[in-house]
Amino acid sequence: MQTFATSGSARPVVALMGEFSAGKSTLANLLIGEGVSPVRVTATQLPPIWYAHGEPGAECVDHDGGVTELDLDDLGSVSVEDTAYIRIRLESDILELMDLIDMPGISDPNLSSKTWKQVLPYADCVIWCSHSTQAWRQSEAAIWSEVPEHLYDNSILLLTRFDKILTEIDRRRLLARVRSETDGLFAGVFPISLLQAANAEEDRTAWEDSGAEDFTQKLLDVVMRLHPAARDERPRPVVVDDAILVQRRVTESGELDAEPAEGARAPAFAGGVGMVTPRRVVRRAGASTPRERLPRSVLDEVSF
Repeated sequence: MQTFATSGSARPVVALMGEFSAGKSTLANLLIGEGVSPVRVTATQLPPIWYAHGEPGAECVDHDGGVTELDLDDLGSVSVEDTAYIRIRLESDILELMDLIDMPGISDPNLSSKTWKQVLPYADCVIWCSHSTQAWRQSEAAIWSEVPEHLYDNSILLLTRFDKILTEIDRRRLLARVRSETDGLFAGVFPISLLQAANAEEDRTAWEDSGAEDFTQKLLDVVMRLHPAARDERPRPVVVDDAILVQRRVTESGELDAEPAEGARAPAFAGGVGMVTPRRVVRRAGASTPRERLPRSVLDEVSF
């Protein structure tokens, strides 16, 4: 089931979910770019925030589909009861590939579950954030059991604040337990330190060590699979070192063939800011964000 064609979005819709303070909004800012996103949601009670690509602006969408322009300085005055979601349009590279919905925390006692349940049908994929020190609690499992099963194969469980698990033995035990308890419920389980990823700047090792590399590559694979354009046999360029590209093609068996594109070079960023590498993603000319999270070489190949 693909809902993005009927949700008003020309792109797959990825919902960020989890309990309160599990890192959803930090993840949204990490993906979109902290210098781009105007929202820093912490204890503020807001309806779902739907990020889409477009000329910067914002609007409230009510339960009947009515739209009212919104000044982002007035976010605190938005009525949760009267608003289905807030749509924020940004010129962010990742939003050229997917829409993102930052859902309210499911454990917030001051917000009805209707707040997120009425928006969930728009989602094609869910990234569920679970705090590593109390990962995959019964309350989370209970809520996930209410999520439509067609989302399972396209969804990702993200164990946030993984750096709080201090020993390697404890980390292995945690991953083994969660993967066992969620077998068949997600396309993958990925540990991550969002703070380390956000602070990685141009440090490739820190970016990888944070868990962000493995997670974003899985997210990219899911989104590419969701979009009809990804199911044809066009070559997919993937950066495999600082400059050389490998062409990958999906065969009839579903396997990936790979062969080097001789002499192929990674394209420069917009504005000549830098070169694409496996862990570097495009930085718009003049943007204050330290990195965007998905490779420009892939974005250029996808037509929406």
